[in-house]
Amino acid sequence: MPTQLSLHAVTKRYADRTVLDAVNCAIADGERTAIIGENGSGKSTLLRLLAGRERPDEGRVTVVADGGVGYLGQDAPLPGYLTVRQAVDDALAELRRIEARLRELEPLLGGDDDRHLTEYADLTTVFELRGGYDADARVERSLHALGLAGLDRNRRLGELSGGEQARLHLASVLSAGTEVLLLDEPTNHLDDDSLSWLEEHLRGRRGSTVVVSHDRVFLDRVADTLLEVDGDRHTLVRYGDGYPGFLAEKAAARQRWAQAHLAWRTEVDRLRETAATTARQVAPGREMKDRNKMAYDRNAGRVQQSVASRVRNAEQRLRRLTERPVPPPPSPLRFTASLASGGTTGVLLDADGVAVDGRLHEARLTLRSGERLLISGANGAGKSTLLRVLAGELVPGAGRVVRRGRIGHLPQDVGVERPREPLLSAFARGRAGPPEEQLDRLLALGLFDRGQLGVAVGDLSTGQRQRLALARLVSEPVDLLLLDEPTNHLSPGLVEELEAALVEYPGAVVVVSHDRRLRERWRGEHRVMVGGVLCPESLNVTAPD
Repeated sequence: MPTQLSLHAVTKRYADRTVLDAVNCAIADGERTAIIGENGSGKSTLLRLLAGRERPDEGRVTVVADGGVGYLGQDAPLPGYLTVRQAVDDALAELRRIEARLRELEPLLGGDDDRHLTEYADLTTVFELRGGYDADARVERSLHALGLAGLDRNRRLGELSGGEQARLHLASVLSAGTEVLLLDEPTNHLDDDSLSWLEEHLRGRRGSTVVVSHDRVFLDRVADTLLEVDGDRHTLVRYGDGYPGFLAEKAAARQRWAQAHLAWRTEVDRLRETAATTARQVAPGREMKDRNKMAYDRNAGRVQQSVASRVRNAEQRLRRLTERPVPPPPSPLRFTASLASGGTTGVLLDADGVAVDGRLHEARLTLRSGERLLISGANGAGKSTLLRVLAGELVPGAGRVVRRGRIGHLPQDVGVERPREPLLSAFARGRAGPPEEQLDRLLALGLFDRGQLGVAVGDLSTGQRQRLALARLVSEPVDLLLLDEPTNHLSPGLVEELEAALVEYPGAVVVVSHDRRLRERWRGEHRVMVGGVLCPESLNVTAPD
């Protein structure tokens, strides 16, 4: 299958910050590829390079697409002065141009100039490839599927909500029928029905599709291959067989790491034992023969020389091994509790009629050890406000909150209080002893390597700051976890690990999330928040076997 998109030794920097470092990848014609990684790792940068919206500092990007390239940027709003009709027409402008040229050429086809016939044939091929004859019907289908069927075509885009603008932009890009489709987080602002339609549409279209997404259900249903952007090493790693293949390879890589550490540990122990060997251990109880003391002493000297040589060789190999240790793989993330660990069933949180003017209306909530609550709802419904009140970070205008035990709060967006503070110091802040005493504890989590410990917090990416907050959370016992969209900024592999840690956690949990995979697997109560109201109706959800 021919390659349609490729990067050759591409490096991209912003000022003194390297995002991609000499990366290579190739995407075949018709392949559906998902770009994954934590926020700030370089996923959108990679997509902009493929779209030609940015140029690499080194290397080259090659795109072979006679049928055009469609690009949906995550933060590229349409001009507010345009009408809905104009936005759609702009998306179809290339098809309209091709169609107009075909009409111009038709009267000339009977002449002697073969160039007209060749141009007409080439344009017809492109027009058909991009579904030009079906373009207007495709617009209507896309708008209807994305919840915009009744949208007034004469409305200005500036009058639409952010969600409506995003969905209109997506519908316009999809309707253009380009051979290559590059989409940055297209699942944002879509309800479940629209998501299902988009998944079916992308599975059925011709040409190559490259999508940046953190939605694991979407990845599972759409992607043939995954490209993981490693924001720490500025590299790309390719995984085949879709999202299941990604998870299987991650598990296999961890197993190989554990085996390599075991082999290293075994060899180190063997060499240490060899280095401690003495001549007596090599030839114990060797008797003198024929009362020939001279020969006995000469042979003993040879034995000692042999032993000394073996010891020196063992020590040299041991030194090389210890200079390049193979550390054990980090243990899986694990939340610990103090009050709840003994099976205590007392109330950890009791919120009665708490309200915040304009954002939260008389919420009531009681949580005991071992209980877990999932809260979902639209953006702006008041979910984050509720969690901040429960955590004690926001004082309600009315009502009361009674808390028992230690509370751990992971906000949706981790702020930077001290931008110049080194990462290790930020991790150790508030804990006994100097930061150096926390070094092994942080490294053991596997969330950062030694070379990152001195990086200023203000220089960390969004995903790295989230990892730092998570590292502080899992390294101290807490009895109640309040997690606000915990899957948003992390890589899918770490999200899977985080979910497994929540399953094993004995304390109480409140999670705010729109993550479909998390919702599918959730075991516990599920409540919905609408317009600042935490609806009293609850649903006990049990994950399928």
